[in-house]
Amino acid sequence: MNLPENAQKIDVAGATVDFYTYQDGNTTFYQFDSSMTGPPEPMVNAMAGLKLLDGSNKKLVMINHKAPGGLFSKIGENFSYEIHDIEEGKVKIVFSYIEGASSKADLSDTSCH
Repeated sequence: MNLPENAQKIDVAGATVDFYTYQDGNTTFYQFDSSMTGPPEPMVNAMAGLKLLDGSNKKLVMINHKAPGGLFSKIGENFSYEIHDIEEGKVKIVFSYIEGASSKADLSDTSCH
């Protein structure tokens, strides 16, 4: 996982993988890599990470082995996201807070159905 030099490891409640935070300009990024895990861990970690987004100046970066369609169907109305193909067939998803919508998301349902 490529992280900037200023990245610091942080504890995230409920996470099963390492999370890191770093600044880029005025934006705080939280990043994790779930590409080596299987269901339901990518969903569990994404939901834990999305709880960190409480304003428009914060973004969550997820590295995964594929785009998590089940996650998108759960949070698609509450968070915006961009998908980028990266090395080794993995994807990078960058989640952003949506004012007035993200605070309404149910981030407790981490099942993959």
